[in-house]
Amino acid sequence: MKKAFNTSKAPMPIGPYSHGVLVNGMLFVSGQVGKHPITGELMLDDIKTEAKQVMENVKAILHEAGMDFSNVVKTTIFLTDMNNFAAVNEVYGSYFTKDFPARETVQVSKLPLNVNVEISVVAVAN
Repeated sequence: MKKAFNTSKAPMPIGPYSHGVLVNGMLFVSGQVGKHPITGELMLDDIKTEAKQVMENVKAILHEAGMDFSNVVKTTIFLTDMNNFAAVNEVYGSYFTKDFPARETVQVSKLPLNVNVEISVVAVAN
């Protein structure tokens, strides 16, 4: 059974998609950008601030589904500039403590809202 949902604790989708879709204990979280969920402001002051907001948005969606970062099994990071890899990786890594998820990081030419980083995750209920 499929359950799609949104949460007010993450920025509302800018298109026809849900924050997350839960299917048979697996949660698929749509790509998140560094947009503040309350103010709608893009947090583009620096790449670490932006990456932190992205991860906070992912965290809010995980929590809405009763999960946290320990449930994440797969992530995808999209960067517009691979020179930001180390800074994003530092912020990203601070959200995980052990049993790190599988991941790929790719450079793309452009992201929605002209942001610098977007992250999606797949999580599994324990």
